[in-house]
Amino acid sequence: MKSFGLSAIAQAVALCAGSLMFCASASAMGDHAAYEQAKANAKATYETDHKACESMAGNAKDVCVAEAKAKREKTEVNAEADWKNTPKAREHAAHESAEADYKVAKERCEAKAGNEKDVCIKEAKAAETKTEADAKAMRKTADAHKDANEDKMKADYKVAAEKCDSLSGDAKSHCVDAAKTRYHQ
Repeated sequence: MKSFGLSAIAQAVALCAGSLMFCASASAMGDHAAYEQAKANAKATYETDHKACESMAGNAKDVCVAEAKAKREKTEVNAEADWKNTPKAREHAAHESAEADYKVAKERCEAKAGNEKDVCIKEAKAAETKTEADAKAMRKTADAHKDANEDKMKADYKVAAEKCDSLSGDAKSHCVDAAKTRYHQ
């Protein structure tokens, strides 16, 4: 298996989490069947990957198993985040992915000794913390954008409703109804 540096893993997770969060919209939840299929695929891939680890020994085997578990966990939580399609779900997925990457990195550190091992574990924990902080910031940003958009819609609705006041009867009713529909009020 190819080994990646901790900062590369943290950057990759942060990029994935960021991309997913900013692509999230206020639309309806995603396809549950696709979520279930992704979970089934993750399980099948995990079983295949886990079997490949059986021929290994020692720390190499432990790392291989940890990577297989992490791959499954990350696939499942990202599928769930896609299905739920909320900033909170995407933040949760980023946190779970960071934790899975931390477990793999920590297992890799087990092959080291002394200060080198201590530093390795601290770097792994730092990468996890940074990724989680980025995910939290992205969720807060997404929430702030959502709140700002709601405020803008309310303000635009008030303007449109005020314009309707110059009308009377059915014309005013249709105007107000159209404004409510347009500005989701």
